[in-house]
Amino acid sequence: MSWFLDVVLPIPLERRFTYQINQEEAKFIKRGMRIAVPFGKSKIYTALAYSVHNRAPEAYEAKSIYQILDEVPLVNEIQFRHWQWIAEYYMCTLGEVIRSALPSAFLLESETLILPNKDSDIDDMALKDDEFLIYEALQHQSLLKISEVAEIVDKKNVLPLVNRLVQKEVVLLKEELYEQYKPKQVKFVRLAPDFEQEEQLEVLLATLSRAPQQSKVLLALFQLTAKTKKPIPLKELVKESGVSRAVIKSLVKKLILEEYELRQDRVSFDGEATNLEVVLNEYQRNALESIDSSFEEGKVALLHGVTSSGKTEVYFKCIEKVIEEGRQVLYLLPEIALTSQLIGRLRDYFGDKIAVYHSKYSIHERVEAWQNVLNNLEKAQIVIGARSALFLPFSDLGLVVVDEEHENSFKQFDPAPRYHARDASVVLASLHSAKCILGSATPSVESMDNVKKGKYGYAHIQYRYGQVLMPDVKLVDLKDAVKRKRMKGHFSETLFLAIEEALNQGEQIILFQNRRGFAPIVECTTCGHVAQCPNCDVSLTYHQNRNQLRCHYCGYHMALQNACQACGSSTLDKKGFGTEQIEQELKTLFPEAHVGRMDLDTTRGKYAYEKLITSFEQQELDVLVGTQMVVKGLDFRNVSLVGVMNADSLLNFPDYRAHERTFQMLTQVAGRAGRTQKQGKVLIQTYNPYHQILQQVTTNDYDKMFEQQYYEREQFKYPPVVRIIKITLKDKDFNKLNEASLWFAQSLTNVLKCSVLGPEYPPVSRIRRDYLKNILVKVPKSQSISQTKNSIKGIEKSFNAISKYKSVRLVYNVDHI
Repeated sequence: MSWFLDVVLPIPLERRFTYQINQEEAKFIKRGMRIAVPFGKSKIYTALAYSVHNRAPEAYEAKSIYQILDEVPLVNEIQFRHWQWIAEYYMCTLGEVIRSALPSAFLLESETLILPNKDSDIDDMALKDDEFLIYEALQHQSLLKISEVAEIVDKKNVLPLVNRLVQKEVVLLKEELYEQYKPKQVKFVRLAPDFEQEEQLEVLLATLSRAPQQSKVLLALFQLTAKTKKPIPLKELVKESGVSRAVIKSLVKKLILEEYELRQDRVSFDGEATNLEVVLNEYQRNALESIDSSFEEGKVALLHGVTSSGKTEVYFKCIEKVIEEGRQVLYLLPEIALTSQLIGRLRDYFGDKIAVYHSKYSIHERVEAWQNVLNNLEKAQIVIGARSALFLPFSDLGLVVVDEEHENSFKQFDPAPRYHARDASVVLASLHSAKCILGSATPSVESMDNVKKGKYGYAHIQYRYGQVLMPDVKLVDLKDAVKRKRMKGHFSETLFLAIEEALNQGEQIILFQNRRGFAPIVECTTCGHVAQCPNCDVSLTYHQNRNQLRCHYCGYHMALQNACQACGSSTLDKKGFGTEQIEQELKTLFPEAHVGRMDLDTTRGKYAYEKLITSFEQQELDVLVGTQMVVKGLDFRNVSLVGVMNADSLLNFPDYRAHERTFQMLTQVAGRAGRTQKQGKVLIQTYNPYHQILQQVTTNDYDKMFEQQYYEREQFKYPPVVRIIKITLKDKDFNKLNEASLWFAQSLTNVLKCSVLGPEYPPVSRIRRDYLKNILVKVPKSQSISQTKNSIKGIEKSFNAISKYKSVRLVYNVDHI
């Protein structure tokens, strides 16, 4: 009987592929194991085993697998079900989910090796110069990699050269899998077993009395062993004894000490729990009771607590219960910046039970975190991370906490799967029969709508912890300040004086400007020309610290020109302002103040977030200027003043969520002020102080904002009243894209029984040389979303069958935000 294996490849193809296996392999292979399989002409890919069966494929002859890479499944059954849900719901392939979910170190791909062909007679005179260079190199080396060939001939694309050498039978090609992950081995030292008895030890110390350096090493070893009761790393022994490694090596040679290696995680959060008791106030206790009663009813709980109300302590109480049951906890945060603050607090309460997982970690660190969760180790009982952490192989998940659930950072935009971590984690919790808490000071309209409809449970904390007053929020009319000439740069007189007062009192300040760089536009005042990105439909932003014009979409950059590129005039003017300009103005206005900046440019390094936050916490910085990174849930005790440089840039955004987002962002940034006994002050600069959203921020009136937004969305049919599927069409040919998008929109209108808007150009209609057009499909709640998706997929098949539209790419974004 023949045996076959269906595998899922990490590529954007809908179907599974079938390979031939023998009977022993059929017995051994389980779903979720990694299998190396040949795919295409010569490449070897890592696929995941899906199912073993006896049905041979009809369309092609099944190849044999290359290698089984795992002894136990890397992906468990619940993960597979969750990933299939993500693929179906967000209209992508299971392969794309696997590519996104697994750390890249697990997805081994083969590397092409170039070997000399020893069986053929080669006329080296017939070879071209670059061919001869490779031929000569292979006389001295047994094989070459593609990257080495590129270095030898100093070219980027060397495949035509390699193909010519293959045709001339000079070389042979071989594909080989290479492992990216290498475990970290640490050297440890211990006393040899022969000297463990007291008498032998006395003899040894007497013989070493003439070697003071070696005696020093032994004494340091005894002290460290007595102090830690743990294996002693070689590095630590060198440091403690103050001698060179050569002295320790000589003791190892004499068989007095033994050297051995142990595998160690690259990131570990060792430490004992120092503060196990979480004391809740009356409001927190009431919220916890409401959460528990929601769990009893099998509902997701929404915790709506004002900023600084102590939501984190409520989460800790819930985590405590789950940890006592021996189950795992997933704690999701919208921003990597928040993890560093939270890890310290979690470690105080739960000791070394914490693992962290996010994109700033190296591939090695992510592999180790994955393995620890897979093996259900105690050091990975609480996993804290950004949205990608929900893909980890939990086997016994008891609780999912989604903090700041309203944040749009939870939505993945590119590449596929374009999932929303909040919604995907609710599904993950239900698959594990786990509890789920969504927490926020400004819940999203969708989550609050689920509360009103009885789908979610609800807990509310209306007061700040320790009876701290809510900040005093005031609007500053920029129109009036400009007219009365009461501006210093981009600072109104009111904000300037408030900063001066806070600095004099030794308090800290946060300034929020949601735009990085120095100035978003560099304009010629003679002819009106603005420097544009050649690849995207946007102006280039000026970054002063590098003296560069940069595109924030594709990364294109150029040096700032001294003269206009259109008319040659030197009258260049910088319009608008970003965080860089605010930082510079502050240094000019307050030369004594220490100013820090927190945006994408200053937090690129792995520990850059941590360093900035730590220096601000330790009051090394007086003022922190930042983009929305400073908004999200950070806890600084000495901040008395928060300034919003320009609220209008948030309000006037072409998006149905602009007003909701503005309320959330301004309320969150205001929440950073006055988190101890003194009432904080928030100044919001705006040209439109009578705008209803800004008025609602000043009174912290969430209910009013919700009612108003819900009413508007009912009128204009936007979520949560309907579901939205955004379809983006991309192509480099402008005319072809127009024609293709019209065809697709017309087909959708004919087939679907719901509202289809577009095709329409987005505000930025060209990115990375691709023109874009959007179509919005509004699906009523009464209509089956899965049937609608199937209909769209059917139209896509007909679309792909039209040869002239082959180059047009389709991107689906379900629940577009």
